[in-house]
Amino acid sequence: MVIEERARIAVYDNLLSAPRLVDIPPQDIQGFIEEITVAVYELSHQQGGQLPYSVIREIAENFIHAGFTECTVSILDEGNTLRFADQGPGITKKDLVLKPGVSSATRWMKEYIRGVGSGFPVVREYLSVSHGSLSIEDNAEDGVVVTISLARKTLDPPTEKTAPTTSPVSQPLSTRLSKREEQALLLLSEHGKLGPVDLAKLLGVSAPTATRLLQVLEQLEMVEYAQNKKRILSHAGKALIQELLD
Repeated sequence: MVIEERARIAVYDNLLSAPRLVDIPPQDIQGFIEEITVAVYELSHQQGGQLPYSVIREIAENFIHAGFTECTVSILDEGNTLRFADQGPGITKKDLVLKPGVSSATRWMKEYIRGVGSGFPVVREYLSVSHGSLSIEDNAEDGVVVTISLARKTLDPPTEKTAPTTSPVSQPLSTRLSKREEQALLLLSEHGKLGPVDLAKLLGVSAPTATRLLQVLEQLEMVEYAQNKKRILSHAGKALIQELLD
């Protein structure tokens, strides 16, 4: 079964400017859930977030109950708060879905997810132990909004022997790129110009994954659009490659 909808991820570097947007293209259900999970995990951790892949996956799988209608994930609070919104039928008994074994998964849904009512309870238990929070609310019109959040780690005030800690957002960009994004940049440096299909073959990943990688690098102004869906390194990208090689 192929999902005809697109998912959109909004990365808020701060609330004083518009977010960076990353689209997840239509594809089969398993690939769609996987792409959303991987993208949210990598983008949130680039911001400094600590929410684990398994927790993000549990919430992303919940989009199946909305028929994957208008899926949106917002990354806030330096990656420590993730908000999953859709415009599906919503959840009427919000307290009930937090109990193990309660599920509205149908037969066809169970071909793609466990569907045994373990998702929300597992996430709530993890966040409870990790001093985080889980909320389930109605969307503005139709659908539901699920927000998961981890408390930021508190740091002791700097002393004469302790230098102030640098925020991950203010660290050099090279320290915030994933290994796969670094590999994509190095391949662009080697080949000069690459499209999603070319990059997918070189990295051994799916075309949607390669597309998302190029979108992220373009949002970070590391690459520029050339022609025929191909990208080339920007001046900033070339400078970063030199930094990585050094």
